[in-house]
Amino acid sequence: MTMMNEQSAAFAQYDLNVGYDEMFEAKLTPRTQYEALYKRLLELPPEEFQRRQAAADTSFLNQGITFTVYGDEEGTERIFPYDLLPRVITTSEWDTVERGLTQRITALNMFLTDIYHAGRIMADGIVPRELIYSCRHFRREMRGVHVPRDIYVSVVGTDLVRLPDGQFAVLEDNLRVPSGVSYMLANRQVMKRIFPRLFSDYGVRPIDHYGQALLATLRALAPNRSADPTIVLLTPGVFNSAYFEHTFLARQMGIKLVEGRDLLVHDNVVYMRTTAGLQRVDVIYRRIDDDFIDPMAFRPDSALGVAGLFNAYRAGNVALANAIGTGVADDKAIYAYVPEIIRYYLSEEPILQNVETYLLEDEKQRGYVLQNLDKLVVKAVGESGGYSMLIGPHSTAQEREEFRERIIAHPRNYIAQPTLALSRAPCYIEGQVEPRHVDLRPYILYGTRVTIVPGGLTRVALRRGSLVVNSSQGGGSKDTWVLYG
Repeated sequence: MTMMNEQSAAFAQYDLNVGYDEMFEAKLTPRTQYEALYKRLLELPPEEFQRRQAAADTSFLNQGITFTVYGDEEGTERIFPYDLLPRVITTSEWDTVERGLTQRITALNMFLTDIYHAGRIMADGIVPRELIYSCRHFRREMRGVHVPRDIYVSVVGTDLVRLPDGQFAVLEDNLRVPSGVSYMLANRQVMKRIFPRLFSDYGVRPIDHYGQALLATLRALAPNRSADPTIVLLTPGVFNSAYFEHTFLARQMGIKLVEGRDLLVHDNVVYMRTTAGLQRVDVIYRRIDDDFIDPMAFRPDSALGVAGLFNAYRAGNVALANAIGTGVADDKAIYAYVPEIIRYYLSEEPILQNVETYLLEDEKQRGYVLQNLDKLVVKAVGESGGYSMLIGPHSTAQEREEFRERIIAHPRNYIAQPTLALSRAPCYIEGQVEPRHVDLRPYILYGTRVTIVPGGLTRVALRRGSLVVNSSQGGGSKDTWVLYG
């Protein structure tokens, strides 16, 4: 087979008609950072690629790497879909992303400190007071509560998209209980086994230190009583869709994985039940939402949390990551104000831009959205995972009418954004290389300083034409390579 025939066979389904292409700058003309990968794809026989994909799937199966498809009649637990072709990001691109995310998490932590204490940003009219107080994730119980180092958000997963001009923009912030980092780490482990020579030749910056970086971040939050604080990861339990990640991270950090029933509070101090007796706990990396963390303070019907934990937290005897009440800062209506939040606290222009966002409490913006539901994406302000969302161009008339009624009834609960032409990256689909829409979720840690491992979870909309990358909605992922030099 000639080189041209090989190209035609492998890339017969590859088109460049939609948005920015991560791999190609023109038809069969790869970007510099993709040249070696492109050449390797032309050299690799289809049956060999299929063998390696099968080996990767088997590796995920053996590790128990699963996710949940809610409402799927065939069963909820599925092996996490993984595409073998890595996404490649240059050093200069990553530098912009890293600086922009550092700026963003710094400003958002200052915002959270302010709204739960002095309230300057509301008094100065930068963010409307009623917008903050009407957020269902705002916790009045946190008013005046001091958190370690004024760090409300220690672990962030921020979703980035690449626009048609090649620039990255922030689609949303995930500040409450961000998930997915275990898939980023597992993807890398599999890639190094499946394509060892390609990986070593490329000069990819490592991410394997994430577990220790997370542990150092949690240590930085500990009360000063101990030089060797006891840290635990609090999980809702085995039936939670992210339970694999909870066990994975606890093992990576060498800390105990606990459920609410494993902890108790006495005299505002948290203890862990062990075979040797009670052991004091200093830091809790919690993977339980605010509502369920303490039945005495929040939902009384919660069986997942720890009675009295909030009082121990308020007394400064235990640290939580992330802090209670951080969800107000990832409300999708507050998101629209983040550029102004950055300017207000840091006196800097945002390095990473927001996606244009319509706030539906505004009568003029609401009118425009209601007239253009077939062209826009509508999202519930407090949801994640791709739920409670209308993608206008892919919706039915009935779906649009249902969202119209919801917006009119509760405009505060929704925002709208343009339907973006997300960038596309090459994926191996049934023996062909085809483009699929992708986003990027880097993970930011904030302890004594901001740490961002170079890369993140590239999520892929595996269904042809789909814009929804969430695994629970049919998406998958791929390894993300940030290059040296």
